[in-house]
Amino acid sequence: MTKSTLWLAILPIVLVTSSVIAQRPATSTPTQRPAAAPPATQSTPPPQTAGVIPTCKLAVIYTDYFAEPKQGLLKVNSMLTKLNAEFQKQKDDLTAMSNRAQQLDDEIKKLQQATGAPIDQKSLQTKIDQLNQLKVDIQRKTEDATNAFNRRKQEMFAPLQEEIGRAIEAFAKAHGINVIVDGAQVALLYAADSLDVTKAFIAEFNSKNPVTASTTPPE
Repeated sequence: MTKSTLWLAILPIVLVTSSVIAQRPATSTPTQRPAAAPPATQSTPPPQTAGVIPTCKLAVIYTDYFAEPKQGLLKVNSMLTKLNAEFQKQKDDLTAMSNRAQQLDDEIKKLQQATGAPIDQKSLQTKIDQLNQLKVDIQRKTEDATNAFNRRKQEMFAPLQEEIGRAIEAFAKAHGINVIVDGAQVALLYAADSLDVTKAFIAEFNSKNPVTASTTPPE
């Protein structure tokens, strides 16, 4: 919005000095005073132009819907499938370790709750040590897998997020929309169904960006 400029009119100050009047004969005529200078006038500032009030067309889009398996963005789901496949082995390993930990925990409880025969303390302590070490390994592998997963996800999805952002901007301009609010990020107290353009954008994006072998992210 153009800021109006405030013009200040500067009023000049005129200093009038009187000269020393010499003695004059009694018959001399009075000295005429010079005519007073006309008062300085303040310049009138130019009228300000009223700002233009735009006509705003607003829409709502729900970006969390992009990852819907069947009705979301094809590119997003294709990358999610690939990402999960890359980390399937880590997931299976952690599942196996968790199952083993549960098995050891059951065996320990069984030994501790045994009645009649004396408890084999050496066997019990061995299982307890194995369980404690397994818990440490599970935590470490889980943290490593989570960090690796997040790094890989960022590598794969950062370019796609930029592409989707450009597509949303183009979609808005093509349909005369001035503002699009992400309903997945902003708490909306109310939004009419007619403002929701999520499905329309997904349909348009999928038609312009079909998933093919060439669009699959590289290893």
